[in-house]
Amino acid sequence: MSLQSKAVDQLFQTILNLETIEECYAYFEDLCTIKEIQDMAQRLDTAILLKQGLSYQKICEKVDISTATIGRVSRCLNYGKGGYAAAIDKLQAGEEK
Repeated sequence: MSLQSKAVDQLFQTILNLETIEECYAYFEDLCTIKEIQDMAQRLDTAILLKQGLSYQKICEKVDISTATIGRVSRCLNYGKGGYAAAIDKLQAGEEK
């Protein structure tokens, strides 16, 4: 089964069209549960810490996440399509401005 579809394209386009953090909060709170948003944020935090070279144990302590989830994030970070790395690079470039 392919992820790509018109519906997913529309979803991603609506996200790209958001312009402020406030718009993101409003949209994602309507679209997802609070737990889903927190889980996504936790995975991003984990990817950032993995990229910084922290151990699974340190990440578990810092982010309160299971080693199984850290492993999944690590596999995506190292062998995925580059989404985490690109997003983190853009996030960090934006923070440096």
